[in-house]
Amino acid sequence: MTRIISGRAGGTVLDVPPKGTRPTSDRVRESLFGALDAAGLVDDARVADLYAGSGALGLESLSRGAASADLVELAAPAAALIRKNAERLRTAGVSAPARVHRANVTTYLAASAQTWDLVFIDPPYDVGEAELTAVLVALAPRLSPDATVIVERAKRSPAPAWDAAGLEADRDRAYGDTTMWWGRPAS
Repeated sequence: MTRIISGRAGGTVLDVPPKGTRPTSDRVRESLFGALDAAGLVDDARVADLYAGSGALGLESLSRGAASADLVELAAPAAALIRKNAERLRTAGVSAPARVHRANVTTYLAASAQTWDLVFIDPPYDVGEAELTAVLVALAPRLSPDATVIVERAKRSPAPAWDAAGLEADRDRAYGDTTMWWGRPAS
């Protein structure tokens, strides 16, 4: 069972697509958001959740005080499920907007005029390095100067090609077979 861990909607159960997604476990999200909260990166942040799946990362951000979240998911059933999960947060009293975009991530980024402070990129494991790099390149102009980008991939995957997008590595942390890489705009 996937749920919102903390904040205004803490404990709210989220539906997860039956196939085609790999939701971030509650344990990993709890550790990740503990670090984000400690660094003051969630409160009032404009968040993008790319390859959103169930929307758990973007919706967790909203529950913890983010100003808004853009959740991008190509699969129609998953996008519909994210809308349902976002409605559960509204019912729990979260008023910040959760905008669900059914679109290819790179296409969405190329057409967007939004700027984000916190971005989660959790692509399916079969997304190759070239596609991930294209996403980072398309994302870079949409980042605020102090933005944080978090890429979640299989532990065996290589680190993201931050420099190809004018970004730089900040840190990384492994959780079992998952690694979270943190990046930011190059100084």
